[in-house]
Amino acid sequence: GHAYEVKGRIMENIRIHTDYIKLDDLLKFAGILGSGGQAKAVIKDGLVKVDGEVCLMRGKKLHSGEIVEFDGKKIKVINNDN
Repeated sequence: GHAYEVKGRIMENIRIHTDYIKLDDLLKFAGILGSGGQAKAVIKDGLVKVDGEVCLMRGKKLHSGEIVEFDGKKIKVINNDN
């Protein structure tokens, strides 16, 4: 019964203490990518989605409720207000 437990499908919440977090910072903060250089590369290559659409802007401001997808993982941004 373990065949369908795909680890990457789990949604992870990242709590921020500001109004927004930039996309490359989120990828680093979430521990998915070790460095800003890696984050920049995967974003540039179109491997990252924001709310289901490919996002090529590493400086994109992500606000509470937005969902980032990369490599089968989903990360939802939440802040203290909700």
